[in-house]
Amino acid sequence: MAIVNRIAEFHADMTAWRHEIHAHPETAFEEFRTADFVAKRLGDFGIEVHRGLAGTGVVGTLKGGNGSQRSIALRADMDALHIHEKNGFEHVSQNPGKMHACGHDGHTTMLLGAARYLAETRNFDGTVHFIFQPAEENEGGARVMVEQGLFDQFPVEAVYGMHNMPGYPVGSMCVRNGPLMAAYDVFEIVVRGRGSHGAMPHQGIDPVVTAAQIITSLQTISSRNTNPLDSVVVSVTQVHGGDTWNVIPDEIALRGTTRSFRPEVQKTIEPSIRRIAEGIAQAHGATIAGFRYEMRYPPTVNTAAETEIAAKAAGTVIGEANVVRDPVPSMGAEDFAFMLQARPGSYVWIGNGPTEGGCLLHNPHYDFSDEILPIGASYWATLVEQTLPRRA
Repeated sequence: MAIVNRIAEFHADMTAWRHEIHAHPETAFEEFRTADFVAKRLGDFGIEVHRGLAGTGVVGTLKGGNGSQRSIALRADMDALHIHEKNGFEHVSQNPGKMHACGHDGHTTMLLGAARYLAETRNFDGTVHFIFQPAEENEGGARVMVEQGLFDQFPVEAVYGMHNMPGYPVGSMCVRNGPLMAAYDVFEIVVRGRGSHGAMPHQGIDPVVTAAQIITSLQTISSRNTNPLDSVVVSVTQVHGGDTWNVIPDEIALRGTTRSFRPEVQKTIEPSIRRIAEGIAQAHGATIAGFRYEMRYPPTVNTAAETEIAAKAAGTVIGEANVVRDPVPSMGAEDFAFMLQARPGSYVWIGNGPTEGGCLLHNPHYDFSDEILPIGASYWATLVEQTLPRRA
């Protein structure tokens, strides 16, 4: 494994940074302490610091070489999750109900490590923008940064992202051209019937039975309404209604999420849900009193040329044999997709090791592997040096 020697020398520093960030998790658009931590270190490295995009976003700009006009961006996410941590190590969360359960503390640290090395060596020709993004979890901080002019203020030819992936061994990375992660949408259906005594259902219109049939029938969207070669998930995750044992309520609310990989497929899901819900409600004499569908994140779709660039950098660091070139795409979602809609680029996974003991993403026992910090930082540094080679 070709870890950059200088990055290996400050592995202990990176570990300390990550533990500091992990112990003080902050959720969407509230990453004030984390943003201050990032900005302070970038400034100490001699990197130009810009703040304010999406509120808590930080962008560091570093120029190297002989004045090339080429530029690329590297992105890390900073936010934590609303999860009560159940770990017992010293760097456990100090903020009750908040936790770095997805490894964004590690992502931020790896990019800081690469920034430190590149600021010291400047062995590249062009400009690198280090994007530290807030609110990846659910709130679309990447979308906000793009809408507020991220790539107008910091023009780039390509943008690159990285996420840890438990279950893949330490020392491996995954790259894939095309869709890697799914689109993420949410929906709410309010079924209205007519309440009645639980012992006399014939006197009312039961929204519970209606809602149950809607839940079951929504599964035909993937099994009968979508091309079998495409992938769609429709999951009802919440059912709300009723107050007591012997009363059939007036209304039942259903909420859930949908996932898909292709934009043209994503656009078909909302009308399918509406059609099924309204048809079943009408058949039972009920009505759909409320319907809401929000397209949250688009699919994360890598571009071919940039994926080859990412694969080459990964292979240089960990060896070609350890680069998984065709991983199974994930139905999880990632708001880096908004940046990929604005610029070409590639999003990769870095192996975080075994999942034993609850080391799964979004699990209260998760922790990022400090062992992979110099691997990820070396990947970023190598990507920059290979993409923006210094001229003699």
